[in-house]
Amino acid sequence: MKFLFVHQNYPGQFLHITRHLVAAKRHEVVFITEPNPNELIGVRKVPYARPKLDVAETHIAARELDNGVRRAEAVFRTGFGLKHLGYKPDIIIGHHGWGEMLNLRDLWPDSPMLGYFEFYYRHDQADVGFDPEFPADPLDFPRIRAKNAINHVALNLGGAGQTPTQWQLSTYPDWARPQIDMVWEGVDLATCSPDPGAHKKTLKIDGMTIRPTDKLITYVSRDLEPYRGFHVMMRALPDLMRARKDIKVVMVGGDGISYGAAPHKGGTWREAMLAEIGQDIDLERVVFPGRVAYSTYLAALRRSDAHVYLTYPFVASWSLREALAIGCAVIGGDTATVREFITHGDNGLLTPTLEPRTLAQTILGLLEDKALTRKLRANARAYAERRLAMADYLSSYCDLIGRLTGEDPTPAIEPAPAPASAPRAKPVARRGKAVSGVEPVRRLAAAGA
Repeated sequence: MKFLFVHQNYPGQFLHITRHLVAAKRHEVVFITEPNPNELIGVRKVPYARPKLDVAETHIAARELDNGVRRAEAVFRTGFGLKHLGYKPDIIIGHHGWGEMLNLRDLWPDSPMLGYFEFYYRHDQADVGFDPEFPADPLDFPRIRAKNAINHVALNLGGAGQTPTQWQLSTYPDWARPQIDMVWEGVDLATCSPDPGAHKKTLKIDGMTIRPTDKLITYVSRDLEPYRGFHVMMRALPDLMRARKDIKVVMVGGDGISYGAAPHKGGTWREAMLAEIGQDIDLERVVFPGRVAYSTYLAALRRSDAHVYLTYPFVASWSLREALAIGCAVIGGDTATVREFITHGDNGLLTPTLEPRTLAQTILGLLEDKALTRKLRANARAYAERRLAMADYLSSYCDLIGRLTGEDPTPAIEPAPAPASAPRAKPVARRGKAVSGVEPVRRLAAAGA
């Protein structure tokens, strides 16, 4: 089969499925993307020229759509070149968020299209206005509504859709859900595995030495910003450090803005929070290593005594899945995003997302309770083996591709299944109903967090 993937940051969410298809040794995998250094063996990367974006003359409410149609035009031109060479994909798979796929129907109207629908924006009942420290401005509501313009055009292309969690599916309107399948994303359980001996070793990160007698608190985000609860985590540090002299903290993430806005006084959120509480913490026991090598990230999670994952009601991070797979004792913010993964007291703990003192108390209680820690670690890994197995994710993904194309893309030789402590429940691609219930060559740990 001929697969055409599209994502401006190759390979994005398609790392594992493209590797899986290449392993079959019977597919042609082409990937249209903006230029970047990432490479995957067996994938033909076709870059497009990045268009001019965020044009100042465009009304701010229409800027995201303007960016999207500019990208769509650039991708169309690249696809036109492929078509001129005789290329016709059996299926087109990509992320709809940046608008890149909007014009590909005009090139290949008969090719099935499977688009990744990540999030439907609202000015209430989700991320916007969730944090009273940053109240929503009604004057900004038109811009937020307009962020769905690409969503709406994509939903009218006549293709199929996918999304990775039940909650993300639930953000879409009732009329849109029948076009979207929930394909539950998996984790490489062999790579993201526990190390029972990690706590007996000395670990060094960004100049800080973590000894076996230390208690390590970890926090990971693509960028250190309020959307992922960075301000809450920082405000919990004074109580933590006053309570225990053996606590050390590693906070992985960049200084950019992935979601939300920059501090109103300028600078980075790390600088803003250090200005607020820096005098109340021991900076020799806290490090901000930025975006680290994937091996460093894994080492930190394996050594972690308590891993904190906070988020507004928004897209779930890959780091949450990976922390569970590694068997971290995870303390998560109590939002719908996190509750889909963590059952309080079973495979993790939940705490109010915006309450620093409650977070500190929860962390300190966990550090004192060895039996609870052992239970959470074991159950986190068991949950990952049962619900996040890569083989199940790829099987579900290939089932959906087969349904759209009429051809089974599964490799002749299946990858060895990850070890499981309990029988796995295969995730089924579900259409139209919300149910309750990158390491290319060099991956930075906070990517996609």
